[in-house]
Amino acid sequence: MGGTSTETMKIKLKIWKQDGPSDQGHFIEHTAETVSPDMSFLEMMDVVNEDLVNSGKEPVEFDHDCREGICGSCNMVINGNPHGPDKATTTCQLHMRRFKDGDTVVVEPWRAKAFPVIKDLVVDRSAFDRIMQAGGYVSVSTGNAPDANAIPVPKVDADEAFMSAACIGCGACVAACKNASASLFVSAKISHLALLPQGQAERLERAHAMVTQMDEEGFGACTNTGACSATCPKEISLENIARMNRDFLKAGLQRRK
Repeated sequence: MGGTSTETMKIKLKIWKQDGPSDQGHFIEHTAETVSPDMSFLEMMDVVNEDLVNSGKEPVEFDHDCREGICGSCNMVINGNPHGPDKATTTCQLHMRRFKDGDTVVVEPWRAKAFPVIKDLVVDRSAFDRIMQAGGYVSVSTGNAPDANAIPVPKVDADEAFMSAACIGCGACVAACKNASASLFVSAKISHLALLPQGQAERLERAHAMVTQMDEEGFGACTNTGACSATCPKEISLENIARMNRDFLKAGLQRRK
């Protein structure tokens, strides 16, 4: 018969504490004595904060929202891995059964110049919003939702556009990249529209505007190590980066004419 486990674990935690972008920051150590293997990682963090508050200490600030793996808010680096050790998993989907009794777990924020720390594990990801505002839209009038077969879209393109649109903008790609590049995020947002008929009118200008904004935000350059795609919880393909680079090059040539 199924059911929840009654066993508990002891987990030793090293958690990053930082008052803001200008603060140097430091690790605090805390031992969670009664961690259930059935807890999610964020539920474990809730228990840790209850322990800290009950002992008169300041809780650890961390970001979260849906806890369903679709919003991208739960951005933590766990033992050096964005979102933790599991593939295609966000932090809120990670369960404590992935760890062993007595394990030491190091928890840090995304570390990138373009993601300044607000407090503790919470970072400012509004750079992503500004990149989207630079060109992540279509200006054509699409009217009401058309019938499914009104605009023919090849299935291959539709599937690729859907996979690109699955990007939740969490920033794990930035955290995993040694250059703190946002190329996987930006290319996914560019590809989503570039693969559909409605996005063709300003396809090249979109690529130029969004890549330019990405550079202005202070993200690093892509050197094709593939760490971004490997750690992406939605497994966004590197093919998007190739498509973005092609469109950006075409936009540059077009502007020279």
